[in-house]
Amino acid sequence: MEFSGFDARGYRTVDVRTGYGEWVGKYEDTVEDVMDLALLERLREPEWAAVGRAADLGCGTGRTGQWLRGKGVPAIDGVDLTPEMLALARRRGAHDQLTEADVTATGLDEGAYDLVISSLVDEHLADLAPFYREAWRIAAPKAAFVLVAFHPHFIMTSGMPTHFTNDAGEPVAITTNVHLISDHVSAALAAGWRLAELHEGLIDDAWLAVKPKWERFRNHPISAAYVWRKDG
Repeated sequence: MEFSGFDARGYRTVDVRTGYGEWVGKYEDTVEDVMDLALLERLREPEWAAVGRAADLGCGTGRTGQWLRGKGVPAIDGVDLTPEMLALARRRGAHDQLTEADVTATGLDEGAYDLVISSLVDEHLADLAPFYREAWRIAAPKAAFVLVAFHPHFIMTSGMPTHFTNDAGEPVAITTNVHLISDHVSAALAAGWRLAELHEGLIDDAWLAVKPKWERFRNHPISAAYVWRKDG
C-alpha cells in the first residue's frame, strides 16, 4: 500500500541507501529499544541459546547482532544495503561476516541458518514476497524466521514515515511502504512459512518515558514481532 495517502509530514524523501548513509551518525541515539528489542525479549521462541548460526538481515549498525550475542548465539552473519551502517557494525564486532547486499538477494548460503532475523526493515520494501522467499532459501530445516516490523496501524494513524534529522537540521524521510499484517501472512505462507508466534508492541508507559509527546498515541500498536517456522 502506498504511504503517500497517509503522509502527514511532507518531508523530502530519499532512498534507503542514501537515507541510512546520512542517518548513521545519529541512528544509535534515535532508535529506541522499546521499538524492537523489548519485543524480542517477550518471545517464547526460539530458544536463543540453542541457535547455532544466525543470519541478521538488514543488520544496520549491529544492534540486533549485539543483542543476539548477549543471548548466547555463537555465530552471526549480517547483511545490509548501506556501507556506512556496515562500517559501524564492523567496529561493533558482533558479526562473524558482514555482506553488502539487498535483503531479498543476500548471496548467503542456501539452508545454512537455523535462525534468520530481521528488524525494522520491511517498511522499506515495496514487495514482501521476495524477502520471505529469500529468508526461506537461506533457512535450514526447522529454522525460525524472527521479524520485527513497524506496525502498519501506527504508520497510517500517525502519518509518520521512517525519518531522521540531517546535519543541516532538516527532517528527511526514507522511502516508506505500508504492509498490513495480512500482507505479511500472505507472503510468508506463500513462501512456505508457518506462523508460530506474534506479538504487537503498544505505546505504553515505557514508550511515553522516552516519547512524552506521544501521549495521544497511548495504547496504539507501533511494532510487531513475528516468529515463523520452516517445517520442511
